[in-house]
Amino acid sequence: MSSKISPLAPKSYAKLPPIEGLRIATAEAGIKYKGRTDLLVMLFAEATEIAGVFTRSKCPSAAVDFCRANLAGGKARALVVNSGNANAFTGRKGRESTRITAEAAARAAGCSEAEVFLASTGVIGEPLDAGRFAHLLGDMAVSARPDRWPDAGTAIMTTDTFPKYATATVELGGVAVTINGIAKGAGMIAPDMATMLSFVATDAPIAAPVLQSLLSAGTAKSFNAVTVDSDTSTSDTLLLFATGAAARRGAERVVDAGDARLAPFKRALNRVLHSLALQVVRDGEGARKQIEVTVTGAKSSRSAKRVALSIANSPLVKTAIAGEDANWGRVVMAVGKAGEPAERDLLSIWFGDTRVAHQGERDPDYSEAATSAYMKNEEIAIRADLGLGNGKATVWTCDLTKEYVEINGDYRS
Repeated sequence: MSSKISPLAPKSYAKLPPIEGLRIATAEAGIKYKGRTDLLVMLFAEATEIAGVFTRSKCPSAAVDFCRANLAGGKARALVVNSGNANAFTGRKGRESTRITAEAAARAAGCSEAEVFLASTGVIGEPLDAGRFAHLLGDMAVSARPDRWPDAGTAIMTTDTFPKYATATVELGGVAVTINGIAKGAGMIAPDMATMLSFVATDAPIAAPVLQSLLSAGTAKSFNAVTVDSDTSTSDTLLLFATGAAARRGAERVVDAGDARLAPFKRALNRVLHSLALQVVRDGEGARKQIEVTVTGAKSSRSAKRVALSIANSPLVKTAIAGEDANWGRVVMAVGKAGEPAERDLLSIWFGDTRVAHQGERDPDYSEAATSAYMKNEEIAIRADLGLGNGKATVWTCDLTKEYVEINGDYRS
């Protein structure tokens, strides 16, 4: 957690209301950080249902393995999250740490270990000593309250400079339900499923398979459409919990993903996921500018997304934008190297509303002065039209500054 807040931080934070059937507690365990909370516990009412998506890294953390195994049960009673240590690439010691934590959480919540979910974030390769915090879980369960969403957002931060919150209220079959979400992430961000750590909860009564369908679809244009530095974390975890408490107010349980009543809920969930994902981009380590990259005219949407990510992940594109240099030649480079169908003489490129390149050369109406003025904005939009088809995709990233190198040059110290 940095003392220097990103200039792209929200001017005000969303106020997350309590969600019936969910209580929250945080604590200072001293896992890595001093003088701040680094442990989060969420406790859920009986019959709470869960969905999740995780990193596709071939070197996942012990917590990711643990969650994957429990997700099949579809039920959740407790979530334990620590920051400062990823418990990744820690072998037998890592598995032992998850076992100790899960046992303590199950005792504290009065549930089965199969209903416990874990997440860890921080340094990779350092053993996580569960003995430093497992004994705290019992008291945390007793003191947990429904109104502690702000505390939850700060407890999971690592190099983040601000907590990430989002909320929405929507009707499900004529009954108002709430969706709250928090996320953390600033570096090692190129999700290949969801992202970093993010936890979303609702009081809607929705069956686990339906939740999974909504969540998997919702990541495509949110967490799976953002990148900070092209590096996919070992620990990426996104969990969605549904306490079902709104059923007591007359909401009928949804058991079919095709249920028409789900449409407003799905839109609201997607807004929450998109907001959290964009906040991660805006807190990219050392970031000063948000960049939106849209690719149109591709052979397919899949191809468009690959080209868009090639542009968004290019250090040369990102450093040019950090320097407020409208170097569209670097966008040409990124399109050409993406390995997707592209034709030099059909390519057009825009910075904002200004077309800078067209038909294989600089646009004849290109104005260096106008484009340079645009590059001073806090939010930069790049569009590349490939002129080949109807495929379209948009991704979001941030610029690459000297601060990124400084943050990551001594992350472990």
